[in-house]
Amino acid sequence: MKKNNKLLLAIIGGGAFIVILSFFAVLLIIGSGVSGGFGNTVAIIPVQGEITYSQPNMLGGSVVSPQSVTDGITQAEKDSSVSAIVLDINSPGGSPVASEEIMNAVNNSKKPVVVWISDSGTSGAYLAASPADKIYASPSSIVGSIGVILSLTDLSDLYQKIGVNQYSIKAGKYKDMGASYRDLKPEETKMLQGMVDENYEYFIKMVAENRKLDINYVRKIAEGKIYTGTQAKKLKLIDETGDRNDAIESAAKLGGIKGDYKVVTITPSKSMSDLFTSFSSNFAYSLGKGIGSLLNQGSVDSSVDYSMH
Repeated sequence: MKKNNKLLLAIIGGGAFIVILSFFAVLLIIGSGVSGGFGNTVAIIPVQGEITYSQPNMLGGSVVSPQSVTDGITQAEKDSSVSAIVLDINSPGGSPVASEEIMNAVNNSKKPVVVWISDSGTSGAYLAASPADKIYASPSSIVGSIGVILSLTDLSDLYQKIGVNQYSIKAGKYKDMGASYRDLKPEETKMLQGMVDENYEYFIKMVAENRKLDINYVRKIAEGKIYTGTQAKKLKLIDETGDRNDAIESAAKLGGIKGDYKVVTITPSKSMSDLFTSFSSNFAYSLGKGIGSLLNQGSVDSSVDYSMH
């Protein structure tokens, strides 16, 4: 019995020793690919097209939802193999609230975030990029357009010429403000201008805080102006000019990766809301939208849908 007990203890002890050795071997294997507390991977998250909660209309055009970007950042943060994130931006901007949602996700990211702007990173897209640890842009990129626009269409003369009598039954003095069948009244113009000015000041304030710039300086270079990547660097709106690989390399360094690293692209997932197509309104409210994209989306609907979520 004693011999059997000794043999059993020896087997158990030997097994435990093998388990411990295996455990440390696994740690060594994992540790060999980890730098800076994370892994050896840089995650790319595309931000391509107008930033909006809606789907593209019949005229087409690329759109990106804030949910897809914020979900991508969350996924990258939860992945232990990822050390840094690159937002690959080519966007004219879009919804103020949607852009702000991305901005907050970038600002709150626990892992380094580097932005690369290709063709365009303007208005809401620039707001979203502004809190990044580093912003890169091509020398010929279009950057900036720090401003707010509220676009309306008065078709009353056209309706009169073609014999269309469009009207509304309303409750509330300003309920049909911005409708296509009439022009704005002076007090309505003043009211809407006040809203636009308020959002403009908020935009300037956020850029100043995120880029660590004086607010009066930002106000001076804002005014809806657009800049090349080279000009934007001189104005401190971006950190460096370069290509996509430069941005990725910078992200890897910020993430503490030494030596070789992997690059993965996190593609946006479709939510339930993405399955429904939304219809555009003739009342377009956006943070700029960059060059040539202030086209009223072809709607002559009598209703006005104005909401700030």
